[in-house]
Amino acid sequence: MNSGRSRAKYGKRSGAGAGSNFLVQGSILAAAGILVRLIGMLYRIPLANMIGDEGNGYYGAAYGIYSMLLIMSSYSLPVAVSKMVASRIAVRRYRNTMRILKASLFYATVAGGLCFCIMWFGADFFAVEILKMPYCSFALRALAPTVWIMAYLGVFRGYFQGHSTMTPTAFSQIVEQIVNAAVSLAAARVLFDIGLKSNLVYGTTEYSYAFGAVGATLGTGAGALTALVCFLLLFFSGRRAIRRRLRIDRSGRLESYRSISRVMALTILPILISSTIYNSGTVIDNIVFGQVMDGMGAQADIAVQWGVYSGRYHLLFNIPVAIANALSSSLIPSLSMAMAERNRSQILSRTALAIRFSMIIAIPSAVGLAVLAEPISGLLFSGMDNTMLIDMLRYGSAAVVVFSLSTVTNGVLQGINRMEAPMINAGISMVIHVILLYGMLKVFKLGIYGVLYANIIFALLVCIMNAASIARYVRYRQEWRRTFLVPVLASAVMGGAAWAVYRLCGRLGNLAGTVVSICAAVLIYFVLLIRLRGITEQEMRRMPGGTKLLKAARLLHLCS
Repeated sequence: MNSGRSRAKYGKRSGAGAGSNFLVQGSILAAAGILVRLIGMLYRIPLANMIGDEGNGYYGAAYGIYSMLLIMSSYSLPVAVSKMVASRIAVRRYRNTMRILKASLFYATVAGGLCFCIMWFGADFFAVEILKMPYCSFALRALAPTVWIMAYLGVFRGYFQGHSTMTPTAFSQIVEQIVNAAVSLAAARVLFDIGLKSNLVYGTTEYSYAFGAVGATLGTGAGALTALVCFLLLFFSGRRAIRRRLRIDRSGRLESYRSISRVMALTILPILISSTIYNSGTVIDNIVFGQVMDGMGAQADIAVQWGVYSGRYHLLFNIPVAIANALSSSLIPSLSMAMAERNRSQILSRTALAIRFSMIIAIPSAVGLAVLAEPISGLLFSGMDNTMLIDMLRYGSAAVVVFSLSTVTNGVLQGINRMEAPMINAGISMVIHVILLYGMLKVFKLGIYGVLYANIIFALLVCIMNAASIARYVRYRQEWRRTFLVPVLASAVMGGAAWAVYRLCGRLGNLAGTVVSICAAVLIYFVLLIRLRGITEQEMRRMPGGTKLLKAARLLHLCS
């Protein structure tokens, strides 16, 4: 009985069961990722209305610096710790898993503490000299403790993932986001009002926006701290199972902390480099944009334009990207298994399936954002000037497709054990991106739209180079008709129909017109996708939630 409970708590690893469990765990994490993004969208909309574009600009700029330091302190920890713990559990060296946990916590203490100091004591330098947003320093200092908390959180997430259970990570992400949303809204409202009083005292208008951004960052810290407490409670509640495993460990060999630290460094380093390159785009864009705009004498526009871009455009752009990535992420572990088994046919079929699923979601999402940019913006951000946001959605919706595809192809390359390829491809693309961005800002004077276009080109270059790498390593030939052509044709018809439906129903009010047009668009796209054979019944069954879609298709007599 006790051993059964132990297996249930920490997961099981055996043969075919482990393979199916891997897919189940991937689907759990994917579902949690979708829910977390939706919660994020729901609270960021009233937050954006509350603190305005300038407040969003300060928040987005501070969050960009925070994200870069987060990569250094903890971003790679879950993957590194989970790999090391899983490999020891496979050979029943349970005492070494505890040593890995202790060594990881020491790393988190050092790395998290160092990044905290950089962010806290360097806040004024980042805000004034780098970002050209002096009032951003308040939000930077408010985020500094969260970097340290996230380092410990990354260790515990990796520890439990190493036991082949994604449920604690998924649960903690949802709890973290709920607390984040509640605290962010409450704190932003209180601190924004305090900032209004400070404006009167100091004769400025910026304290309200700066303090509102601080409130938003306090939610991030509160959510992370709550998730860490959840993991600590879960860990200490399982101490009996841990002690039982330690007693049955008869391996006789304890790894030294020096050797564990060396292996950890070798595991973290490639992930750290590739993640830094790929995720540094927002910070680099923020720095280049701020420096060029300041040099052109347009400092007053920096926070407002960056606020629309990072606070509102990115919010809408990230939802379909997250859904597409979450749907395909559950397929990546099975790709790794096929690689380990040297089963080339499965490698090719699963690569094709991952890419196709991401495009089935991303292409219609991009068309929908472009066609319904005005009503969606008016519905979500009523009372605000949405002119710039509408233009961004219309001209920048293609980013949904290229960022979805670049992320999925990164995952494919990692799944076939080519970790260096995404790092090299992203590095080359980033150099070209920075050169183009500077030219668009300085020479063509495109302002924030230069950032928009340069990012699309960056992701497109990553897609092209990743595709070449996949073709070279596994001799993969991309199927075009069902992956790209059918979704594009179905999305084009869907977009025209959505526009027409909104024009007919818009007189009922923006809310009714937008909801009806979106529902009509989803139904039309779903029907056309099946009728044009963009997806088969077998493929639909393999999607997370695919059985429900199959039932809906049968109700509509679209398939047998």
